[in-house]
Amino acid sequence: MDANSRFAIADVMTRYASGVDDFDMARYKSCFADDVEVVGMGPSTVHGIEPWLEFVEAALKPYAATQHMLGPQLIEMEGEIAHVRTDVQAIHFFKEGPDTSFTLWATYFSDMVRSGSEWKIKRHELVRRGMSKS
Repeated sequence: MDANSRFAIADVMTRYASGVDDFDMARYKSCFADDVEVVGMGPSTVHGIEPWLEFVEAALKPYAATQHMLGPQLIEMEGEIAHVRTDVQAIHFFKEGPDTSFTLWATYFSDMVRSGSEWKIKRHELVRRGMSKS
């Protein structure tokens, strides 16, 4: 894998986190293939970008702010697919009060495909490692 591909793949996850944290759904949407499959983020698997965006927008409503801090990506190539492992610590600050928050420690497992000169998330899975509310 060349350095440009590695940077472009890592940049997808940076845009992902900043899109959520800035409540910028256009930036967030740009990270995904139209037929994305999302696993482990809700009660069932979500298929397709529009249902996924609806889910995320509803899930963000209770929060005044979020901060997703990403670890380095482990990227493994298999043909034209990039398998990406990213650790995340996500802090969610509730609207109900500035001292109330929820922290999630997890790992994202994202399969990405090249779409022209860009990489897009085709399958995205969250594996929870721990949670706390304060």
